[in-house]
Amino acid sequence: MVDVGQAAERGREVSSRVSEEGAGWDCVEIGAFKELRPNRESFSWLNPRTLWRSRNEILAGLFGDPSGQVRARWVGSQRDRGVDPSFRIPSDAGEEFSFLVLGDTGEGDASQYAVVPGMLKIGEGTDFAVIASDVIYPTGSGNEYEDKFFRPYQDYRAPIYAIPGNHDWYDGLGGFMRVFCDAPALKAQREGFKLSPSGLRGLLWRKPERIDEARLARARERRALPEQQAAQPGPYWAMETPGLVIVGVDTGIGGGIDREQANWLREVSLDPRPKVLITGKPIYTRNEYKPSKLEGGGTIDDIVRDPRHNYVAAIGGDVHNYQRFPVKVDDRTCRTVQYIVAGGSGAFTHATHTIPRVTVGGVHEDDYKCYPLRGDSLSFYSKLYSRRLRMRWLYLTPDEALCLMSQHVGNTPPRPIGGVRITRRMRWAARVLGGWPLPFRLPVDRVFHRYLSELSDWDDPPFFKSFLHVSVTPETLRIRCFAATGCLPQEIEPPLEDEVCIPLA
Repeated sequence: MVDVGQAAERGREVSSRVSEEGAGWDCVEIGAFKELRPNRESFSWLNPRTLWRSRNEILAGLFGDPSGQVRARWVGSQRDRGVDPSFRIPSDAGEEFSFLVLGDTGEGDASQYAVVPGMLKIGEGTDFAVIASDVIYPTGSGNEYEDKFFRPYQDYRAPIYAIPGNHDWYDGLGGFMRVFCDAPALKAQREGFKLSPSGLRGLLWRKPERIDEARLARARERRALPEQQAAQPGPYWAMETPGLVIVGVDTGIGGGIDREQANWLREVSLDPRPKVLITGKPIYTRNEYKPSKLEGGGTIDDIVRDPRHNYVAAIGGDVHNYQRFPVKVDDRTCRTVQYIVAGGSGAFTHATHTIPRVTVGGVHEDDYKCYPLRGDSLSFYSKLYSRRLRMRWLYLTPDEALCLMSQHVGNTPPRPIGGVRITRRMRWAARVLGGWPLPFRLPVDRVFHRYLSELSDWDDPPFFKSFLHVSVTPETLRIRCFAATGCLPQEIEPPLEDEVCIPLA
């Protein structure tokens, strides 16, 4: 069994915060993950059919998100089937245990499979894993689980639980509930057309796919060992261990939490033990505070910050990179909650170079951590678009991009760089790519680059993917972020990009 402490020490020495090689820029040999991937077929975000299949996100924004009503039907159906009404997951974990957190996994392409070798190495001996958001892209279909869930994780010898993301909801949660909760499909509701927002939404709404049960049964055979089986009561749940409660919350398509789930969350949060929240949407991301709203008033962060509830960390998916915000939530007691974005385990990488200097929540820029580094993100996108647009002047080397971003954000370069003289050409390249603001406002940051990232998936290293290893003792909770670049050296020694130790006493 791998010694994670020793692996972390080695990983710290070979990370992107130490060298370009650690970031995967000198990838002379692609990792063994390429042999795991079943084929080269993958959906494309540039394909109009993919965008049309994903239309429920737009419809929910225009006409209202029905996730709460549908979730209530799923929850009612599960309780009718006899699941524990408190939605607790039995656990035989002792006082000391460990688990993995993977976020936004299921594209089924090279960037997902690139995570697998490091995950299996670091995850050896862990008690379970949790997927935080978007198990299956693009629409959560139950017919796509074999190559996007069962095959990549067939050699992980422990249960895998999950929290659904917005893409899992594009199938009405049918695929998710069938796979993770063994739930039959909901009965279709017949409603006549009404000239109303909900009526228009229903007219255009993408209906759940019918699951090919024989195909799903064949897929399940890839994770058929007794130690791999997981029994999950619903789309949200709580796992109790002697010294820690792990609370999983379903945020649907738009991020809202329905009244029934909100009441459940308040009740399970009264347990005095320390807690970790795992949610489909992060509370802090970029330099923004975006807590999910609770039906009936308040936000999910009101529950996290309440000292009676004893939350020590809140981990969210949806955003496809790694970020950590240590937020002091009580000046009197100096109580700090670690707010983490952990959505970098498979899907295309969201840019980090568009993140401004961090001040949100009173967090100082030097205490904020992200992966990929802003400079590596800028360098990668400059490489990608200099090739696509045949504009060589756009390309910025990793050193150039790191120097530019450190000057712009005003922090110390996170890794040593050679002597770089910033030129006018470099500044304009950074501005065009969204790293620096232009003297006049162009939609390169919040609008243009948001969709630029989504439409710019790639299948060549470095991928800048990541996953979390969480270890628990009676005294401490230790969260480590390991990277996966797709290069062989980083498969052999997964880089450690961040680590935080939280006292539980």
